[in-house]
Amino acid sequence: MERNIYIDIDLCVGCGACAVACMDQNDIDTDLKQPPFRRVYQIEEGNNPSASIYYISAGCIHCENNPCAVGCPTGAITRNETTRAVIVRKELCIGCHSCALACPFGVPRYDSEGKMSKCELCSERVEFGYEPACVRACPYSALRFESINTIQEEKEINFINRIVKTGR
Repeated sequence: MERNIYIDIDLCVGCGACAVACMDQNDIDTDLKQPPFRRVYQIEEGNNPSASIYYISAGCIHCENNPCAVGCPTGAITRNETTRAVIVRKELCIGCHSCALACPFGVPRYDSEGKMSKCELCSERVEFGYEPACVRACPYSALRFESINTIQEEKEINFINRIVKTGR
């Protein structure tokens, strides 16, 4: 069953533990200004006194029909058949940035050698039955590594419960 990372923005407090765990897992060096694969964004809405702040932990969503792979002229971007993660074979990357132009979410990043790098869903961890590092580090369970069916069933149940409680 295919699993992916899902975020519950009602639970995310913007602590950044997911981003730090991602940087640690992937040996991202902030001193070298390497961009992280997972970032936490703050969204502000409304005005005082009814202003709200939301946080979104964002990273590659490992699209089923991944446009970054379609845009890659060398075939460097493929799908790991075990984890279903979209991965980069750096030895084939020529640093042309076609994948970045094709990705609607702005996910592809480039390392110090000009090669594309991105979240690979912690494929090594997942292959051994562990959660991705960002999910494991989230102290509020805002990030989860589940199948789409499990998430959809929970959303339906939560929706029905809200209707029953509010009468709408």
